[in-house]
Amino acid sequence: MSEATGLVALVTGGNKGIGFEIVRGLARAGATVLLGARNAEAGEAAAGKLRGEGLDVQFLPIDVTDAASIAVAARQIENGPGRLDILVNNAAISPEHGVPPSAADVNLLRATYETNVFGLVAVTQAMLPLLRAAPKGRIVNMSTGLASLKLTSGRDAPFSFSRLLAYNSSKTAVNAVTVQFANELLDSAVKVNAANPGLCATELSDGKGRPPSEGAAVAIGLALIGEDGPTGGLFGDQGQVPW
Repeated sequence: MSEATGLVALVTGGNKGIGFEIVRGLARAGATVLLGARNAEAGEAAAGKLRGEGLDVQFLPIDVTDAASIAVAARQIENGPGRLDILVNNAAISPEHGVPPSAADVNLLRATYETNVFGLVAVTQAMLPLLRAAPKGRIVNMSTGLASLKLTSGRDAPFSFSRLLAYNSSKTAVNAVTVQFANELLDSAVKVNAANPGLCATELSDGKGRPPSEGAAVAIGLALIGEDGPTGGLFGDQGQVPW
């Protein structure tokens, strides 16, 4: 029996890139996966492709920046599968490229936070009753090494070269949000962690990096951790990543 048999998972932004590979990986592990996407055509096409591989994947319309859309998605899960064991908050945008903070567009900053932070919180709040009711609910927030203050601070830091104020700082906020939810849920069966997939070849990276399936493995592992697994941390291939 697969380790995720009988589990229901929702992956936002699941129609492409790392999100698509997370959907595929969880479904291969035996889960019923709801592929969340705001674009119906793209979402249906992605879900259809995975169903063609024999996987149990269904498209779920959800726009993480739209409260009404989130509420409808939560009701569809309640009235459909009737349970939710795993939430992977993957939907994110990065509209800026190579701009120093002094020249950053504040409107782009707001838009980035709207999706990457506020949307993530809104989806988590809406899905939390279902996750609390699950025997072992799991929340995985997609982050990045670029969000680490330690890894980006100072001239000699590994990622000090990155000029992505909106994206990097929004993901640093995601790390803080992860800790806050993990703290609230310490006395429950729900575990909340952030995943650092590393640089993967997606639209966000302009096609640079390793295969998305390799980055997805980090999130899949956190989604399927056992009762003795961690909560409230940022993890990558090599284990815990410094804040």
